[in-house]
Amino acid sequence: MNSATRRIPELVCASANPDKVAEMVAVLDGIVVLLPRPPELPEVVEDAPDLAGNARLKAGAVARHAGVSALADDTGLEVDALDGAPGVLSARFAGPDATYDENVTRLLAELDGVEPSVRTACFRTVAMVVRPDGSAISAEGVVRGRITTERRGAGGFGYDCVFQPDEGDGLTFAEMGRDAKHSISHRGRALRALAEKLAAGSRG
Repeated sequence: MNSATRRIPELVCASANPDKVAEMVAVLDGIVVLLPRPPELPEVVEDAPDLAGNARLKAGAVARHAGVSALADDTGLEVDALDGAPGVLSARFAGPDATYDENVTRLLAELDGVEPSVRTACFRTVAMVVRPDGSAISAEGVVRGRITTERRGAGGFGYDCVFQPDEGDGLTFAEMGRDAKHSISHRGRALRALAEKLAAGSRG
């Protein structure tokens, strides 16, 4: 079967975060068909010690429940001046039910007085597909940059308004267009690498 007639794989999206889902759909458009997360499935407690563990928890729960392969990711912002924090706790940096704005506010407070030259950081995403039998395939995406001293831009979500990627022509993720962001972002890189692995497996 050639590439023109190869069937596009279908995966159930394990994420309960609508912003993440929208990015996954945009990045994987034409590569993977993402089916919606079962609405009756409660949110999975993400208490693993690392990104890969949380991605496995989410995708594994959905795969077992739905009986089909599921896709999840987990992302962490690692700030060098904070010894890698918030890392795996990025979504809960300001508390268990923190909003995006509260997390950004705490991050800027933690970096108050830190010189721009040492506000370096990276975004890291682990994307993973877990099959109903528990087997898994994963990929990682990383983008380096720095934390700005104030919020800039109205797009994106999470820490996008204070993360300026090295490859972004001086713009924060929140100031970039969607396609420009996805072309260099941690999540875009992880998902494309995972899709390549899935395609290679289907050809094997």
